[in-house]
Amino acid sequence: MKIILAASECVPFIKVGGLADVVGTLPRFLKSRKNDVRVIVPKYRQVDEEKYHLRTLPFRIIIPIDNRYEYAKVKEGRLEDGIPVYFIENDKYFNRQYVYGTPLGDYPDNHERFIFFSRAVLETTKALLFQPDIIHCHDWQTSLIPAYLKSVYATDSFFGPTSSVYTIHN
Repeated sequence: MKIILAASECVPFIKVGGLADVVGTLPRFLKSRKNDVRVIVPKYRQVDEEKYHLRTLPFRIIIPIDNRYEYAKVKEGRLEDGIPVYFIENDKYFNRQYVYGTPLGDYPDNHERFIFFSRAVLETTKALLFQPDIIHCHDWQTSLIPAYLKSVYATDSFFGPTSSVYTIHN
Protein backbone atom coordinates (compact mmCIF):
# COMPACT_ATOMS: atom_id res chain seq x y z
CA MET A 1 0.00 0.00 0.00
CA LYS A 2 1.03 3.60 -0.58
CA ILE A 3 0.66 5.69 2.58
CA ILE A 4 1.16 9.38 3.35
CA LEU A 5 1.50 10.46 6.98
CA ALA A 6 0.58 14.12 7.35
CA ALA A 7 1.48 15.81 10.62
CA SER A 8 2.78 19.01 12.15
CA GLU A 9 5.77 17.32 13.85
CA CYS A 10 8.15 14.43 13.18
CA VAL A 11 11.18 13.22 15.15
CA PRO A 12 14.06 13.84 14.58
CA PHE A 13 13.30 17.00 12.60
CA ILE A 14 10.87 18.90 14.82
CA LYS A 15 9.40 17.93 18.19
CA VAL A 16 7.05 19.74 20.54
CA GLY A 17 5.31 16.70 22.03
CA GLY A 18 4.52 13.02 21.69
CA LEU A 19 2.99 13.48 18.23
CA ALA A 20 6.51 13.84 16.83
CA ASP A 21 7.55 10.50 18.31
CA VAL A 22 4.63 8.65 16.72
CA VAL A 23 5.11 10.25 13.31
CA GLY A 24 8.86 9.59 13.41
CA THR A 25 8.52 5.90 14.29
CA LEU A 26 5.26 4.69 12.72
CA PRO A 27 6.65 4.94 9.15
CA ARG A 28 9.38 2.44 10.00
CA PHE A 29 6.81 -0.09 11.17
CA LEU A 30 4.67 0.49 8.08
CA LYS A 31 7.69 0.10 5.81
CA SER A 32 8.64 -3.16 7.56
CA ARG A 33 5.19 -4.43 6.51
CA LYS A 34 6.11 -3.76 2.84
CA ASN A 35 4.24 -0.46 2.51
CA ASP A 36 5.54 2.52 0.53
CA VAL A 37 5.28 5.25 3.15
CA ARG A 38 6.08 8.98 3.02
CA VAL A 39 5.74 11.79 5.57
CA ILE A 40 4.74 15.42 4.98
CA VAL A 41 5.35 18.12 7.60
CA PRO A 42 5.79 21.91 7.65
CA LYS A 43 9.31 23.27 7.18
CA TYR A 44 9.68 25.27 10.38
CA ARG A 45 12.62 27.57 11.08
CA GLN A 46 13.83 25.06 13.68
CA VAL A 47 14.39 22.29 11.09
CA ASP A 48 18.14 22.16 10.45
CA GLU A 49 18.49 21.90 6.67
CA GLU A 50 22.22 21.18 6.72
CA LYS A 51 22.12 18.57 9.48
CA TYR A 52 19.33 16.65 7.73
CA HIS A 53 20.63 17.21 4.19
CA LEU A 54 17.38 18.68 2.88
CA ARG A 55 17.17 19.31 -0.83
CA THR A 56 14.72 21.54 -2.64
CA LEU A 57 12.51 19.73 -5.14
CA PRO A 58 12.13 21.27 -8.63
CA PHE A 59 8.56 22.53 -8.28
CA ARG A 60 6.45 24.97 -6.31
CA ILE A 61 2.93 24.45 -5.15
CA ILE A 62 0.17 27.06 -5.28
CA ILE A 63 -2.53 27.08 -2.62
CA PRO A 64 -5.67 29.22 -2.71
CA ILE A 65 -6.25 30.98 0.60
CA ASP A 66 -9.30 33.21 0.86
CA ASN A 67 -9.15 35.50 -2.20
CA ARG A 68 -5.43 35.10 -2.92
CA TYR A 69 -2.79 32.47 -3.58
CA GLU A 70 0.11 31.42 -1.37
CA TYR A 71 3.15 29.57 -2.69
CA ALA A 72 5.43 26.98 -1.19
CA LYS A 73 8.60 25.15 -1.97
CA VAL A 74 8.91 21.50 -1.07
CA LYS A 75 12.10 20.13 0.43
CA GLU A 76 12.98 16.48 0.87
CA GLY A 77 14.80 14.74 3.68
CA ARG A 78 14.92 11.16 4.89
CA LEU A 79 14.28 9.25 8.06
CA GLU A 80 17.04 6.81 9.05
CA ASP A 81 15.44 3.97 7.10
CA GLY A 82 15.46 6.02 3.89
CA ILE A 83 11.79 6.94 4.22
CA PRO A 84 11.13 10.23 2.40
CA VAL A 85 10.00 13.21 4.45
CA TYR A 86 8.68 16.21 2.54
CA PHE A 87 8.77 19.66 4.10
CA ILE A 88 6.32 22.37 3.05
CA GLU A 89 8.26 25.64 3.10
CA ASN A 90 6.46 28.97 3.31
CA ASP A 91 8.16 31.70 5.35
CA LYS A 92 4.93 33.56 6.09
CA TYR A 93 3.43 30.57 7.89
CA PHE A 94 6.35 28.52 9.18
CA ASN A 95 9.45 30.71 9.55
CA ARG A 96 8.71 31.72 13.14
CA GLN A 97 10.50 31.57 16.45
CA TYR A 98 8.08 28.99 17.84
CA VAL A 99 6.09 26.17 16.25
CA TYR A 100 2.50 26.83 17.44
CA GLY A 101 2.70 30.09 19.35
CA THR A 102 4.72 32.21 21.72
CA PRO A 103 4.90 31.70 25.49
CA LEU A 104 1.98 34.18 25.65
CA GLY A 105 -0.34 32.00 23.55
CA ASP A 106 -1.12 30.48 20.17
CA TYR A 107 -0.40 32.37 16.98
CA PRO A 108 -3.65 34.13 16.02
CA ASP A 109 -3.41 32.84 12.43
CA ASN A 110 -2.90 29.14 13.29
CA HIS A 111 -6.17 28.32 11.57
CA GLU A 112 -4.89 29.82 8.31
CA ARG A 113 -1.45 28.27 8.68
CA PHE A 114 -2.88 24.78 8.90
CA ILE A 115 -5.58 25.33 6.28
CA PHE A 116 -2.64 26.15 4.02
CA PHE A 117 -0.72 23.10 5.21
CA SER A 118 -3.66 20.73 4.69
CA ARG A 119 -4.11 21.85 1.09
CA ALA A 120 -0.34 21.79 0.59
CA VAL A 121 -0.21 18.12 1.64
CA LEU A 122 -2.66 17.22 -1.11
CA GLU A 123 -1.00 19.39 -3.75
CA THR A 124 2.45 18.05 -2.84
CA THR A 125 1.19 14.50 -3.17
CA LYS A 126 -0.03 15.32 -6.68
CA ALA A 127 3.20 17.11 -7.63
CA LEU A 128 5.17 14.05 -6.54
CA LEU A 129 2.86 11.82 -8.60
CA PHE A 130 2.53 9.67 -5.48
CA GLN A 131 -1.04 8.41 -5.55
CA PRO A 132 -1.71 7.27 -1.97
CA ASP A 133 -4.09 4.54 -0.96
CA ILE A 134 -4.28 6.12 2.49
CA ILE A 135 -3.52 9.54 3.90
CA HIS A 136 -3.06 9.20 7.66
CA CYS A 137 -3.79 12.59 9.22
CA HIS A 138 -2.51 13.41 12.70
CA ASP A 139 -4.18 15.93 15.04
CA TRP A 140 -6.14 19.08 14.34
CA GLN A 141 -3.45 20.61 12.10
CA THR A 142 -4.36 18.10 9.36
CA SER A 143 -8.06 17.67 10.14
CA LEU A 144 -9.23 19.34 6.94
CA ILE A 145 -7.52 16.82 4.67
CA PRO A 146 -10.33 14.22 4.90
CA ALA A 147 -12.90 16.98 4.36
CA TYR A 148 -11.00 18.29 1.32
CA LEU A 149 -10.85 14.77 -0.14
CA LYS A 150 -14.67 14.59 0.10
CA SER A 151 -15.31 18.13 -1.19
CA VAL A 152 -12.68 20.16 -3.08
CA TYR A 153 -10.92 17.03 -4.43
CA ALA A 154 -14.00 14.80 -4.74
CA THR A 155 -13.93 14.91 -8.55
CA ASP A 156 -10.13 14.76 -8.84
CA SER A 157 -9.41 11.32 -10.29
CA PHE A 158 -5.91 11.39 -8.80
CA PHE A 159 -7.47 10.93 -5.35
CA GLY A 160 -10.22 8.54 -6.49
CA PRO A 161 -8.72 5.49 -4.74
CA THR A 162 -7.51 7.46 -1.71
CA SER A 163 -8.98 6.92 1.76
CA SER A 164 -8.09 8.80 4.92
CA VAL A 165 -7.48 7.93 8.54
CA TYR A 166 -7.56 10.58 11.25
CA THR A 167 -5.79 10.11 14.57
CA ILE A 168 -6.19 12.44 17.53
CA HIS A 169 -3.26 12.19 19.93
CA ASN A 170 -3.81 12.74 23.66
